Amino acid sequence: MNTPSNMLALGTKAPFFELPNPSKTNEIQSLEDLKGEKGTLVIFMCNHCPFVLHVIDKINELYEDYNEKGIEFIAINANDVEKYPADSPEKMIEFQIERNFDFPYLYDESQAVAKAYDAACTPDFYFFDDKLDLIYRGQMDDSRPGNNKDVTGEDLIIAFENLLLGGPQEEIQKPSMGCNIKWK
Repeated sequence: MNTPSNMLALGTKAPFFELPNPSKTNEIQSLEDLKGEKGTLVIFMCNHCPFVLHVIDKINELYEDYNEKGIEFIAINANDVEKYPADSPEKMIEFQIERNFDFPYLYDESQAVAKAYDAACTPDFYFFDDKLDLIYRGQMDDSRPGNNKDVTGEDLIIAFENLLLGGPQEEIQKPSMGCNIKWK
């Protein structure tokens, strides 16, 4: 089922969270601890979704390019693991190792954080500035599994560059599209 982003209002303050990181023996990590010096990208994702698998390597590449420039990525899995055991915390650790990404991947068991962000799909992207005000939300680029468009990361790159250059963000922001979050 193709589900688009709900497109949280720009300017929204990033809802606070404290969540366990399965890859760090469930150490509790908070938005305050993890946020980037210049910007923070919050990504709702999971392990098994074809839309996430389609873009995860590019997300990792963007992280390697922009983390040193002061932009932090925080991934959150809010899927119901009872119905979708492929998204369990154990499998999150395996997925992180297999796909070799270093940004934190947190587990939102109660789904309260996903609800606070009005997240709808995996992947769903939210980009906040240094004051944690929402400046971009929506898709990473125009590519989707099967549409034969290259995975470029273009929309996120534009948002990152606009922030780093101190320019305004694009007025037209297209929703992300993916599998619906598996609500309880």
